[in-house]
Amino acid sequence: MKRTILAPGHELLSYRIHEVTPYINWIYFFHAWGFQPRFAAIANIHGCDSCRALWLTTFPEEERTKASEAMQLFKEANRMLGRLDETISIHCIFRLCQANADGDNLLIEGTTFPLLRQQTPQPDGGPFLCLSDFVRPLSSGTPDIVGLFASTISEEAEETYKNDPYKHLLVQTLNDRLAEAATEKMHEYVRKEAWGPDESLSIPDLLVEKYQGIRPAVGYPSLPDQSVNFLLDELLGMKQIGITLTEHGAMHPHSSVCGMMLAHPASRYFAVGKIGEDQLEDYARRRGMPIGNMRKFLATTI
Repeated sequence: MKRTILAPGHELLSYRIHEVTPYINWIYFFHAWGFQPRFAAIANIHGCDSCRALWLTTFPEEERTKASEAMQLFKEANRMLGRLDETISIHCIFRLCQANADGDNLLIEGTTFPLLRQQTPQPDGGPFLCLSDFVRPLSSGTPDIVGLFASTISEEAEETYKNDPYKHLLVQTLNDRLAEAATEKMHEYVRKEAWGPDESLSIPDLLVEKYQGIRPAVGYPSLPDQSVNFLLDELLGMKQIGITLTEHGAMHPHSSVCGMMLAHPASRYFAVGKIGEDQLEDYARRRGMPIGNMRKFLATTI
């Protein structure tokens, strides 16, 4: 890992592929290739022929051809990772910011960061959640800490094997997993080194999120508005790791991820779900955007 301190609590981390490969969640890789989660278990099998043959026998006869295909794909993926390790890097940037919650907004280092609250009643009668619920309120008079992050693959990775459709698709699906894996490793570093709680978890434990806190990413159910990428860019400086934003807030390179890190012990993931016109209008006002533009960004939630 190469570490560059940009300012206190604001760091750039660069990883080689072999450093983050153990953090890959292979379930999502295999999903991208049309395999059900049970086939991703090949990633946990010892690489010798006898162990792989024994793994195949755990499947019903009618599924063994599919399992063999998953085994071959996993071999090819690992060979590709070895080739990419010679030239490709993964870069992460994070910043730990003083923040407070002000209703459904976060106030982060002088920037208002609007958020959305659930509007659909919960089956268990639970509260309507918003990410700001997991940050100390402004009325407390005491600042909290919110982490912001972005991760991406070196831009040249997207051009690799452009003339070979199969290898290019293989690289693309691996790039997506590597960006997520680097984010997982970066988050572990932040929790252990920057925030410093007493954490001792295995990588399998990390991949099922047994650590304290959450890491909601932009575009995911609790943070569905892609336009907040512009706010994150202002606070993080994503260009320092090669990320640029389109006019619609999409990140380039494509294999990039950004979001926030919350450490509250009660924090958990949730889906905002569908919102009404009243909340759309309120959110557009808080974002300082015309409601027509905001409607486009929140098309999946309306």
